[in-house]
Amino acid sequence: MASHPREAEILREFIYTDAPYPQAHASTLVELTSGRLAAAWFGGTHERNPDVEIWFARRGPAGWEKPRSVATGIQPSGPRLPTWNPVLFQDPDGALQLFYKVGPSPSAWWGMVIRSTDDGRTWSKPQRLPDGILGPIKNKPVRLPDGDWLSPSSTEHPGNVWQLHFERSGDRGKSWTATPPVESPVKLDAIQSSILFHRDGSLEAVARTRQGALAMTWSKDQGRSWSPLAAIDLPNPNSGTDAVTLQDGRQLIVYNHSGHRAKQPGKGPRWPINIGLSDDGVHWRNAMTLESEPLPNGYAYPAVIQTRDGMVHISYTYNRVRIRHVVIDPKKLR
Repeated sequence: MASHPREAEILREFIYTDAPYPQAHASTLVELTSGRLAAAWFGGTHERNPDVEIWFARRGPAGWEKPRSVATGIQPSGPRLPTWNPVLFQDPDGALQLFYKVGPSPSAWWGMVIRSTDDGRTWSKPQRLPDGILGPIKNKPVRLPDGDWLSPSSTEHPGNVWQLHFERSGDRGKSWTATPPVESPVKLDAIQSSILFHRDGSLEAVARTRQGALAMTWSKDQGRSWSPLAAIDLPNPNSGTDAVTLQDGRQLIVYNHSGHRAKQPGKGPRWPINIGLSDDGVHWRNAMTLESEPLPNGYAYPAVIQTRDGMVHISYTYNRVRIRHVVIDPKKLR
């Protein structure tokens, strides 16, 4: 007998209950070299406010440690700018990387990185990424079979022009090169993709759009070139997603299973929040609902990883006030 999707849930908790700021958003997860879990997110008065900082916490045997601020947008010349969208990435052979953005808006921000060699206990001085390199915009970089890092990136130009591109490093983050923007002949505006691996060696990136459905693009040459964008059969209310290739080869995505409202083109409710599964990256099925109760600010901007023990860890913004953490056994999802 097939198990009920809810039986797949192992743990559900908040990363913190009290914070020195009213709003939080855009979480990211990583498994550290020690095997412990860590998360980061941005918190402050509200998105775009100059007091928004990057917060970080690790999870030990007793639960989540007290979060602490690890990066701000304070400039050497004095002004303070908001920070955005942290992305954690563990170099398998080196330091923990924390990428984030600084700037007044997504059309004018720039990429930053800090590094830790002690599982996030201490961090390096912030370093600005090279001109033309933004770093991962929302979702994690991946390590390719040849050891190169491939980072899913995107731009939001003035006039609401959204474009995907990818950034590659062959020297573990010391230098980067960027691909041209991914073509979109069917006029899909896409940002914030996640990179997936397929058994035939191809890569797929799944992205958020403003057109009511998620988008995909494919690479047959390990991320050097990408196919034109096309829609996939999952809805998207103009909200961030994240996806991961499971150890058994299936593709798993966390997303809001809702489309946009007719009165607000390109926007929709960020609930429910769901897990989708696919065997080929093209045909997807809604495998589990994580949250369905309507909330004013919904459930948004998920992050998802699979840890070495096979469990799937998911974090997401809960009503813009907290970060939820859920652990799923993917063997019990169909």
